[in-house]
Parts: sequence; C-alpha cells; structure tokens
Amino acid sequence: MDEVRLYNSTAERETYENMAALYAIVTSLEYLERAFARDSVSASEYTAECNKLLLQHKSVSQMIGHEDLKTFSSKYRLNCPAASRRLEVGIPSTIEHGNSSGSSGNNAKYVAKTVQDFITIMDALNMEMRSVDKLHPLLTDLLQSINAAAFLPADFRWKSSFRDWLIALNRMKASDELDDNQVRQLLFEVEQAYSDFKNILESNE
Repeated sequence: MDEVRLYNSTAERETYENMAALYAIVTSLEYLERAFARDSVSASEYTAECNKLLLQHKSVSQMIGHEDLKTFSSKYRLNCPAASRRLEVGIPSTIEHGNSSGSSGNNAKYVAKTVQDFITIMDALNMEMRSVDKLHPLLTDLLQSINAAAFLPADFRWKSSFRDWLIALNRMKASDELDDNQVRQLLFEVEQAYSDFKNILESNE
C-alpha cells in the first residue's frame, strides 16, 4: 500500500506538526485542570505548569494562525471544556480565584506588594502604555496580590472587574493596543480599586 502523505512541502509539514502540538497542549491543560480540581497536584505545581501551557498555546497559535479554539476543537473532535475555560481567561485558576492554601495576610509584605502593583499599573496607564503584552502581566500581578491580601473581603468587587479585563486582553493579540476610552476606563477602575483597598486596610488597623 502506498504511503499517504499529509503534506507536500516543508511548510505544510510544519503546519501539521504545529497543529499536533496545539492539540497536545490543549489536552495536557485539560488533564491539568482536572487534576487540580481533584487536589491531585499542588497549587504551586499547578500554577507553574498552567502558566507554561498557556504561554505555549499562545506561541503555537500565533505560528499557525488557526481559527478560534471552539472551531478548532469541533474540527478535530477535541472535548476539553476545562481547558477551553482556562484558555479563555488566560491565567491559572490560582490567580483567577486566589489560593486559600497559600500563605497570605495583611502584614507589611503583602500590603507593600499590592500597593506597588497598584502604583505600577497606574503609572503605566498614565504614561500611555496600552499594548496587551505590557498591560496583561501588570494586571495579572495586581489580581494575584489582591487575592493574597487576606484582609480583603472574598467578594471584593474589583476582583471580578480585573478578571474581566484579563479575559478581554487575552482575546486580543499581544501587539494590539487599548483605545483611549478603554485606557481611561481601566485607569478609572484601578484608581477606584486602590481607594477601596486603602479604605479597607485603614479600617482593619
């Protein structure tokens, strides 16, 4: 029987290899999410591996220029709802929801880190830094610090707001930029969150 070739050129071969890599990344992320939900992997191990898979997915996706994940999953019969959710958010669950098992609190260390993250992103926005690849890590750091601040209420309203911003940024290309209205809105929300943060901190002293 003659060998069936999937490609006729080096470029086509590379495309198929990248698609196979993408399939493997999504599948691995699905197993990781399920393992973390079953408490079969530690929070630190999960966070490190999830960040790695999210970065790999973004890199391979850009090389392929493939259709959205829903179309890709349907086309190749990929049933990975947990991975799809994680890829939509773009950050590990430990950062999205916080990690109650980790050490956190209202001591000077955590307060200083959160204040620093607030000031950093406000300065970036005031200096008109608006590209996705610059703002996404700053907003991720801020959300992670807020989640680590044990004195903040679990329903601190800015957590969901910043998660929504991260989801929106994750759907954009790294080189995309926020427009003037988006920058103004994000800066407004960060400033309001910082004000609420300080008020809650003072009330707990």
